[in-house]
Amino acid sequence: MSTVALLTSVDALFNPTDEHRMLREMVASFTRDEVEPQADRQDREQVLNRPLFERLGELGLLGITVPAEDGGAGMDAVAAVIAHHELSKSDPGFCLAYLAHSMLFVNNFYHCSSRAQRAKYLPKVLSGEWIGGMGMTEPGYGTDVLGMTTTAVDRGSHYVLNGTKTYITNGPEGYCFLVYAKTDEKLTSFLVDRTCPGFSTSGPIHKMGMRASSMSELVFDQCEVPKENVLGGIGNGLVHMMRNLEIERLTLASMSLGIADRCMDIMVKHAAQRVAFGHSINRFGQIQRYIGEGYAKTEAARCLIYQVARTVGPDSRARLGSDAAKLFAAPVGKEVADAAMQVMGGSGYCTEYPVERLLRDAKLLEIGGGTLESHQKNITKDLTKVVCG
Repeated sequence: MSTVALLTSVDALFNPTDEHRMLREMVASFTRDEVEPQADRQDREQVLNRPLFERLGELGLLGITVPAEDGGAGMDAVAAVIAHHELSKSDPGFCLAYLAHSMLFVNNFYHCSSRAQRAKYLPKVLSGEWIGGMGMTEPGYGTDVLGMTTTAVDRGSHYVLNGTKTYITNGPEGYCFLVYAKTDEKLTSFLVDRTCPGFSTSGPIHKMGMRASSMSELVFDQCEVPKENVLGGIGNGLVHMMRNLEIERLTLASMSLGIADRCMDIMVKHAAQRVAFGHSINRFGQIQRYIGEGYAKTEAARCLIYQVARTVGPDSRARLGSDAAKLFAAPVGKEVADAAMQVMGGSGYCTEYPVERLLRDAKLLEIGGGTLESHQKNITKDLTKVVCG
């Protein structure tokens, strides 16, 4: 294969269409010009940049997977991966708020909502006026979602929810949330917003990284949710959850890729410019190992994520691939950030450079949206079915 043909083939994997390529250029430009300048400040302040978040709405990114006829961008999982990949090169914390809104709420809500529900909520969540999130994790139950104890009881005209969700991204700023609760031991999806009596959020939960997005508990104390806020029918919550997990895991994996890309760039430039013992430090084998292995891991993650993204959609399942993508890619961002810090030495450890922040941010991706251990379990289970029948 010629060099030109090889480059064309590679580009077709990461930018399958002209629309994907233009999206990447637009998000990269937005990230460079508007996201990068505020990243360190928002990390220190530990709050979401609301005006910048609304800019995502102006750019059409908040409904990236929503069909155009309903006000969205009408794009696919590859497009969602591109957006999260590019944003995370500068501010993974801000990107996490975007993911919680656009993937955990908007994408999930769209595919399990009625026309009336869409008409009421979509315009304001697509513009960014209303921020959304998802309530799944509980104080005593994380990966064990079927063990959750939040309940919903039928009271005629409404359901009464009781329980607490925790570690909820966008909790403090959010107006509406897709919440999973048990109705007669079956999971059901509910749309809970700030107008529901008995619903409240805790103060912000402070965290190690991803500080440009906020996190809190969602508290349901005899919370009254109108019956018209049931999403997709009673008992269908697990179907909604499983369908959405695949694009969630791919976008989380792409955030790790964005971190790795940025840290590789910083590491290579520093190693070429830093002089020790009369030579640029990239002349030393120890440094070459960090750069070489970091590059190989980053490129492997890139190919896996984008290849799997082409197979994911609302009507196509790819749990094995999405679990594999996140299992492999999530540690890559952390490992490459750690390597960049080691190459930079004391400079990398200081807040003057973004590597310190990116390393803190990267750790969450091994935990959120499914722990590494949960992906190992899922992959083993699915492969056993494939191989053993």
